[in-house]
Amino acid sequence: MRLWIRDPLACLADGAGGGLVVEDGKIAELVAIGAKPALRVDETFDACRHVVLPGLVNAHHHMYQTLTRAHPQAINKELFPWLTTLYGYWSRLTPDAHRLATRLALTELLMSGCTAAADHHYLFPAGCEEAIDIQADEARKLGLRMTIGRGSMDLSVRNGGLPPDSVVQDRDTILADSERVIGCYHEKGEGAMIQIALAPCSPFSVSRELIIETALLARRHGCRLHTHIAETKDETAYCEHHFGCRPVDYLEQTGWLAPDVWLAHGIHFNDSEIGRLGRHKLAVCHCPTSNMVLASGQCRTRDLERAGVAVGLGVDGSASNDNSNLMESVRHALMVNRLTYDATISHLDALRWATEGSARCLGRDDIGRIEPGRQADLALFTLDELRFSGAGDPLAALVLCGAHRADRVMVAGQWRVIDGMPPGIDIERLRHEHGAVARRFVD
Repeated sequence: MRLWIRDPLACLADGAGGGLVVEDGKIAELVAIGAKPALRVDETFDACRHVVLPGLVNAHHHMYQTLTRAHPQAINKELFPWLTTLYGYWSRLTPDAHRLATRLALTELLMSGCTAAADHHYLFPAGCEEAIDIQADEARKLGLRMTIGRGSMDLSVRNGGLPPDSVVQDRDTILADSERVIGCYHEKGEGAMIQIALAPCSPFSVSRELIIETALLARRHGCRLHTHIAETKDETAYCEHHFGCRPVDYLEQTGWLAPDVWLAHGIHFNDSEIGRLGRHKLAVCHCPTSNMVLASGQCRTRDLERAGVAVGLGVDGSASNDNSNLMESVRHALMVNRLTYDATISHLDALRWATEGSARCLGRDDIGRIEPGRQADLALFTLDELRFSGAGDPLAALVLCGAHRADRVMVAGQWRVIDGMPPGIDIERLRHEHGAVARRFVD
């Protein structure tokens, strides 16, 4: 079937409206303003009220953390004390709670215009050994693309790490399960819906041996690698104390300075380290909302891009962001980067990070742009709310005036949000069930 999405108000493909044709889950044709498709279409969707973006791509998240948003014991803390406070609560995670947390986070992302998401799940308390299977199932039911990071922690307080014994696993268990989930779920090639990345949590929760062996395993299977790095000054001090080097040096020593790696946060790099990351073609996921909530610092996005580092965007954990809305994070990225640099950081930069940049983080060249041959992943927003009244530039209005909810979302040529709602999802029931489970994580 050929679907013509006709004459949007503005489209990030050319910045001036027009239209596009979707066929077999891909963008088949771009249509100039006032023109018609080259070939007959079977259906037309009138998008004259809509601003059309490539589907947003969330490159870093922790979906289980939707269960501990605005937690009374953890607010107003920086990363290390925030983590040590919450680990005890997170150790209560059950399969049912994890399923609801994933479903709620994916639904929030979808409604914000997100069509592909990466989750970094490193928490495996007893009973939650099949956490990755749960996430794959939920993503398939909702119809989003998902890169599931099979995370890991094997370094607890007992042997010099930050997390408690109750949430870590031993190295053999981690590697065996990593290989299992790759075999079960990792799709290769264009149009993949589910992919697996291997994602040791951080230098302060994972042993050197596991970091090295994880990289070898991922490369045997053609999977990408992901971890937190250079998020806080405390992390740098930890690496210098325990390893005698800075975080980027540690990456190099363990075989992680490579093009198949994307890093979360990447705040505390010096000029030399940014140059090294660029030469090795790594990618960095910028997490502006989380960075501001935890007072972690400001990612040097412009310097990273000038050095050749791909920059993407992520909401990060829903306990350090307190929501899963990527469109809101686009606005935050614009604002904080203007403080870091100047007013020449534009809304187009922030939108690029949330689309093509994040796609590059995930190693994908089939999503993130509106052009023929790419997957038909689209986010359509309207400018009908009071907040947009008086706006001149429709693309700028989405970011500057604070768009936060898409009217329509398409993934692989299928509508997954219609009139602002995901068909088949009972939002009130999901809110009730998730909220009931979340109360178990407070006291």
